[in-house]
Amino acid sequence: MTEPNIGAEDLEIARLDFSIDRVGEPTLPSPLRDVPFVDDGGRVCYFHDTGRILALREAGLPIPGFVQAGPREKIYFDPKWTRAAIVTCGGLCPGLNDVIKGVVNTLWYTYGIDKIFGIRYGYRGLEPRYGLEPVVLDPDVVDTIHEDGGTILGSSRGNQDVESMVNTLDRLGIHVLFAIGGDGTQRGAGEIARKVKERGLRLVVVGIPKTIDNDLNFTERTFGFETAVGASSPVIGCAHQEAKGAWNGVGLVKLMGRDSGFIAASATLVNSVVNFCLVPEVPFPLEGERGFLPALARRLERKHHAVVVVAEGAGQDLLTAGTRGKDASGNLLHEDIGVFLRDEIGRYLKARGVEHSTKYFDPSYLIRSVPAQGTDPIFCLHLAQNAVHAALAGFSNLVVGYWHGEFTYIPIPLAIRSRRKIRPEEQLWQSVLTATRQENWLADL
Repeated sequence: MTEPNIGAEDLEIARLDFSIDRVGEPTLPSPLRDVPFVDDGGRVCYFHDTGRILALREAGLPIPGFVQAGPREKIYFDPKWTRAAIVTCGGLCPGLNDVIKGVVNTLWYTYGIDKIFGIRYGYRGLEPRYGLEPVVLDPDVVDTIHEDGGTILGSSRGNQDVESMVNTLDRLGIHVLFAIGGDGTQRGAGEIARKVKERGLRLVVVGIPKTIDNDLNFTERTFGFETAVGASSPVIGCAHQEAKGAWNGVGLVKLMGRDSGFIAASATLVNSVVNFCLVPEVPFPLEGERGFLPALARRLERKHHAVVVVAEGAGQDLLTAGTRGKDASGNLLHEDIGVFLRDEIGRYLKARGVEHSTKYFDPSYLIRSVPAQGTDPIFCLHLAQNAVHAALAGFSNLVVGYWHGEFTYIPIPLAIRSRRKIRPEEQLWQSVLTATRQENWLADL
């Protein structure tokens, strides 16, 4: 088999560099005992099906794979002399405190590191002009923080001067920085790692991905996502009751999902009362052939109630506002699709003399600030443990990922190169279409 017989996407993946930077050669014996150490050559294959792997091999191309996460038999940093810092950035997300606690306890109990500092209010805490002193962290300080949402360290959005932040870390004598946050945070972590390398400092930067939208590239799951889906379910249930309680009632729920609709799609599958699910990856017209509004009207005519779930980034092409700016994290600002749809539903139905009642729900801030639930706390702990293992082994400029049921180390440049999105042809979206049967309403002309 030759290269032209391999898909363009597979070729692109095969040519990516999955290697991880290292600050130096690890020579110290790990203090861990009776644990299965991971060999430095261990890899988690990107592809899970043998057909694609064999095609690449026959074409003489490399088999792409992530560096396998886990403890190494030899470490780089001497725990007795190591100073670590933790920073949380960006919006709130369930599980932040769980990750902080997991990192502190793993450093303290597993490796014997007792000099741990919390950087306050995101990267702002590394800028001296704000006067934010770091806080000392130990197992007693973090003992019960998992019971609360948010982050005990505070957070912030926005870029800070990289040179100044590296100067602060150097001045504090920090050897390991754990950056907990989304793609903006990891972009900043990558800049810090690059500057540290330029200056020849013995400091590693390890990212722990925090994106409630579950949209980080090259990882199948991020913490807080399961909690967000679970917390959305009661809201959708309430929207359903409100819709059924009125003649031609519409329950409209806007969920998080700036560029990817994983929360909206998954919450729809958890709660099978949803009739329309709208996500950024699947454009939809408002009116005309296969338009959403005519389909909703047909649904009301026959069933007299409907539940609509929309991701915050869906339908942005329908809004005609001026040039959109960016938030402090560099994310493109979106118009409010929820309010827009609420008003458009009212306008369309009123113009046709359809008696109706629309109830609009926007639980975003309620959801992102709750404590982690379900298996999210376990996932947070595993992320934290593997982040510490990476740092002590001297790995840097990486985020901890999860792929095919295995924890991995992803180079930050790969993790932030694009956002992970729903593929409409794959099972998740096809299951949404089956559960909602929205295609039937859209095609019923």
